[in-house]
Amino acid sequence: MAQARPLPGGGWRVWSIGLLGFSSGLPLALSSSTLQAWFTTSGLSLKAIGWVTLIGQAYIFKFLWAPLLDRLPLPWLGRRRGWIVLMQVLCASALFCMSFYTPESAATSIAFFGVLLAFASATQDIAYDAHRTDLLQPAERGWGTALSQGGYRIAMLASGAIALILADSLGWSWVYRLMGVLMLAMVPVTLLSPDAPDEQPARNFAEAVVQPFADFFHRYGLIALAWLALMVLYKLCDAFALALSTTFLLRVPQFTLTQVGTVSKTIGLAAGILGALAGGWIVTRMRLFHALLWMGVAQALVNLSYILLVHSGPNLTTMGSVVAAEYFFSALGSTAFVVLVTALCNVRFSATQYALLSALSAVGRVFLGPLAAWLVPLVGWSMFFVITALSAIPGLLLVIFLRQAIHQVEQARPH
Repeated sequence: MAQARPLPGGGWRVWSIGLLGFSSGLPLALSSSTLQAWFTTSGLSLKAIGWVTLIGQAYIFKFLWAPLLDRLPLPWLGRRRGWIVLMQVLCASALFCMSFYTPESAATSIAFFGVLLAFASATQDIAYDAHRTDLLQPAERGWGTALSQGGYRIAMLASGAIALILADSLGWSWVYRLMGVLMLAMVPVTLLSPDAPDEQPARNFAEAVVQPFADFFHRYGLIALAWLALMVLYKLCDAFALALSTTFLLRVPQFTLTQVGTVSKTIGLAAGILGALAGGWIVTRMRLFHALLWMGVAQALVNLSYILLVHSGPNLTTMGSVVAAEYFFSALGSTAFVVLVTALCNVRFSATQYALLSALSAVGRVFLGPLAAWLVPLVGWSMFFVITALSAIPGLLLVIFLRQAIHQVEQARPH
């Protein structure tokens, strides 16, 4: 059993990481599920909505420009926070621009600014993930990750549930403007967050690009390939099930926007916050391997509960129960997974290495939308959710294969 680690007693270093999790999480839904709801209520076809999910490709390819952040700190606010502030402002600007168009008349323009939003958000994530990795001590990783996940999911509550509810009364344009204001409100948090201990940046751009990858493969050898595969596969079942979840809830059980926002997003994301905190508690008391394995099994099996909604009609109790279970167990798995990713990184190259690993974990979230839109008409929604549960098997087998390596990473000192 791993030794229990107390929650750091309100230290601003840890709590600021949790608050910045809000900033990291706010833009995601606005370029994915909330944007999907906007396009759905505007009457776009399922295939068109599936292609809209590709707007988030920046989350996949962010490792390509992550070396720039390791190599070139901006001339203000230290190595990480300058980039975070710049991207927060850029995210807010993209949200304001999106608010001046409608899908019926200017879907391409919205998509363009959605791509810009995803790029700025992904770049903010590079700097934030590196800031969290550099700042947190090993004993703080469990709770620091839990608070980060909690902040992230509260942001998803704002950009998901609250956005959908407000869209029914204020309209989508004002919703996106309000989200832009919330994004700007995160700038003071970044300004007040402490700097991590200074690490010498790469001396030249070639070193910044080559050495992070060389370091990763040197430390882990051939097993590095298995680590990279695990990054893609561990959360795949989650991403697959949720790829078209907003469209599913609006068109199959036929809930309204307000119902989806009030019941699905609010209850689901509250359950996600509880799941993140529970995950932080669990990983301080359970070996990381066991946490990854059992939480991975749970997040796969809960996908099957969506079959109830295929047949229930617009039953709010059923939706609340299903979505709460999905978000709770997904958050449990995410907390253990982020602890693993953090432990795998070398703090000197944390921006690039964390960007690579987290980008791989986003592959399913970004690229499975068109596949899901193609698969659902062929097999139906019920069989689709069965397939999403089965898609967890390769990732779970990899966790078992990497059991000893996971133990070694968990016990190793920071690089």
